[in-house]
Amino acid sequence: MPSGLYRCIYYSKNRIDGGRTRIASEIESILAAARRNNPPLLVTGALVFNRGLFAQVLEGPCPSVEKVFEKILRDPRHGDVQVLGFEAARERMFSNWSMAFLGQSREDQNLFGHIGPQTGFSTERIEGDRLLDIVRNLAFEEEARAA
Repeated sequence: MPSGLYRCIYYSKNRIDGGRTRIASEIESILAAARRNNPPLLVTGALVFNRGLFAQVLEGPCPSVEKVFEKILRDPRHGDVQVLGFEAARERMFSNWSMAFLGQSREDQNLFGHIGPQTGFSTERIEGDRLLDIVRNLAFEEEARAA
């Protein structure tokens, strides 16, 4: 197992005020910051935003993942953060992305929609492995569409 490689899986409620345009702008801001700040920290991962819910997988050296996650905890755009897993990882699942963004297509919405109903945030228990599978599948489908 690579020394110090960790994976954090979490979801949170969207706290961005405003309509679709404002939300899209804020998500672009989040992605731009991640794509700028994550490579020097050796952090990779994927972010899903769908129906008012963020879900994210971060992977990299433990101190770097902790640093990024601490910023997320302080970010007022995220609320009710729920960590589903933080553990050592054998290998990266998202090595191609400083931060992939998923959940924009209709198919992705259908796959991910059960976690956060349109009318609000669902606190039903989803296991970290299940969320990781969803995010990984979305990432690979997105990559295949782009090819």
